[in-house]
Amino acid sequence: VMMVAATRPVVSLAENGLRFLARQLPVSEGLGFFGVALSLGPLLGSFITEPAAMTLLAIVLKRRYFDQPISKTLAYSILGLLFVNVSIGGTLTHFAAPPVLMVAKKWGWSTGYMISHFGWRAIVSTVVSTFITATIFRRELASLPADTVQRPPVPAWLTILHLCTLGMVVWFAHHPDIFTGVVMLFLGLTLATREYQDSLKLRESLLVGFFLAGLVTLGSLQTYWLQPLISNLGEHALYFGTTALTAITDNAALTYLGSLVEGLTPELKYALVAGSVSGGGLTVIANAPNPAGAGILQSSKVFDKEGISPIGLLIGALLPTAIAIVCFWLL
Repeated sequence: VMMVAATRPVVSLAENGLRFLARQLPVSEGLGFFGVALSLGPLLGSFITEPAAMTLLAIVLKRRYFDQPISKTLAYSILGLLFVNVSIGGTLTHFAAPPVLMVAKKWGWSTGYMISHFGWRAIVSTVVSTFITATIFRRELASLPADTVQRPPVPAWLTILHLCTLGMVVWFAHHPDIFTGVVMLFLGLTLATREYQDSLKLRESLLVGFFLAGLVTLGSLQTYWLQPLISNLGEHALYFGTTALTAITDNAALTYLGSLVEGLTPELKYALVAGSVSGGGLTVIANAPNPAGAGILQSSKVFDKEGISPIGLLIGALLPTAIAIVCFWLL
């Protein structure tokens, strides 16, 4: 999914769409693009999966902000906002966010359930967090030059084929025989149309793939301490404990292990998943798509000499995480 989402036809379509929506807002194009990209963009993760949304947004934001002469404070604020919003933005459906995917089938959570319990809170949180961040950095964002780089146009038929491929990859993700055939055909398509393609993001895609594979393979080895901890906590303690533990354990691992605990009440199930997505932007390892975003952005001009600082990311993610906590636990 990430590999398809990171291709030039899909990225160009997303970038043009975000730019069009930004022009409709009664603010400068710089502020409008920021607001649309970091509020609506992460919510796409509910339909094309979180890893795909992260890859797409990281490429777009790298061109627009991280390769521009912006301050480190703004850079880490955007990075933290991106990671937090992507973590919660995939909760409108039951198949897109890794921590939800780990429990949805066993607990019988449908898309309707996700929207009524998680989705509307995610929308409120992403919009409010983006608005506050844009307000804080409004002068710097408004002063950035508009993106005037003219990129080679991509034929409409090729973009449609890529979108169809993306949809098929998501739909047939759990049918290996069909999935493999679709991927092979897609690789052939990219070779035949290489003049309209950039290099495929295989490295970043494999990072997330091996990350999730490691969770499934090694996650059960953590049951000796996580299961007793989860089963003995109350709702409030479980929510805030999960939010904190996510930063060092990964949110999908926590919900996977939580699904192995028998007898959890609906309130405890909600607290576990809500806490895991709320804390998903605090560190690179907190959410499976984060390594992909970090892999794309760490080579940008603003991070070129020293890479992404874990402390800088943590500080940048504190504000959107606090807003997510308010939305998921207090509303």
